[in-house]
Amino acid sequence: MMRPETEAELAGIVAGAEGPLRIEGGGTRGMVGAEGDALSVAGLSGVVLYEPGALTLVVRAGTPLAEVEAVLAGEGQRLAFEPMDHRRLLGRDGVPTIGGVAAANVSGPRRVQAGACRDAMLGVRFVDGRGRVIRNGGRVMKNVTGYDLVKLMAGSRGTLGVLTELAVKVLPVPEAAAVLVLEGLDPQAAVAAMSAALGSPFEVSAAAHLPEAGETWLRLEGFAASVAYRAGRLGALLDRFGPARVVEAPEEVAAMIRRLRDVEDFADRPGDVWRISVQPSDGPRAAEAVAAEAAIYDWGGGLVWVLVPEGHDIRPALAGLAGHAVRVRGAGPLASPEPAPLAALAARLRAEFDPRGLFNPGAMG
Repeated sequence: MMRPETEAELAGIVAGAEGPLRIEGGGTRGMVGAEGDALSVAGLSGVVLYEPGALTLVVRAGTPLAEVEAVLAGEGQRLAFEPMDHRRLLGRDGVPTIGGVAAANVSGPRRVQAGACRDAMLGVRFVDGRGRVIRNGGRVMKNVTGYDLVKLMAGSRGTLGVLTELAVKVLPVPEAAAVLVLEGLDPQAAVAAMSAALGSPFEVSAAAHLPEAGETWLRLEGFAASVAYRAGRLGALLDRFGPARVVEAPEEVAAMIRRLRDVEDFADRPGDVWRISVQPSDGPRAAEAVAAEAAIYDWGGGLVWVLVPEGHDIRPALAGLAGHAVRVRGAGPLASPEPAPLAALAARLRAEFDPRGLFNPGAMG
């Protein structure tokens, strides 16, 4: 495995590459389907700049996510998009890196309120397929130069360039959090309850339904008095769905959100795991269409995690539903095919940034 320690060394490796390169961070997610010689960015590690007052962090791509979170916690701050830890679900070891999070646009339950990883990214540095170092964006939100390119790199899975440095916006850790729990709802009723909660003025920061547990979870965060007030008002608003139980103990709230974020319910069960992105109202229909053995609804029903038998391709069953499916665990097809116009645009982008086809060939499905 090649493991450069500097951006210049990385650029030299790419410029001199004679065949495909499989880009890796901490090896916790794995670029499923990617081919080529392993090129690790784990050597590009460390905080470059942290300005708590400006809510801005600049960090090298190979920096362990735990290190980033520890630095932020020291100032009472956090990554608002609360990235998932894939290790237990995928049965992997390794150390998640901030670059891997950005490359896969990994975003957790708080996306319904705070946005995705790409929404927190202010700037990037990366090495393109010619071995050039490209800097795009800035360190503050007002600097929007090349902002679309910053977002483009998020979720590109290393197919357009090798990230070396990120500038991200961070937010304060809230004083308190609570989860309202509704019990006994079917998926359709749960989606209706989550939609009502997310459409309310009470700033819900997570909305999920766990059918096997028979529970629907709605998280509130902020100052303690505000959380208590909003919990009461939201419970009254949702009274038609049944009485709400309020979970307030910090350890219990954290465990519930970790269980949801990391899809822990599927971790030790056999079968393939897919994530389906659809309109929330289509979530229950999607899970039923693929004959899921189990399902978890996040993002108000817009993200559906499904557990299906090994080797089962769910894509044909989703025909007619607007959305996208990605296999997270298992062998076989990776993702729904892109519509022709989008596929043509993606091909042009890859030709521009990686004209030799070096980076993670096969990683996008």
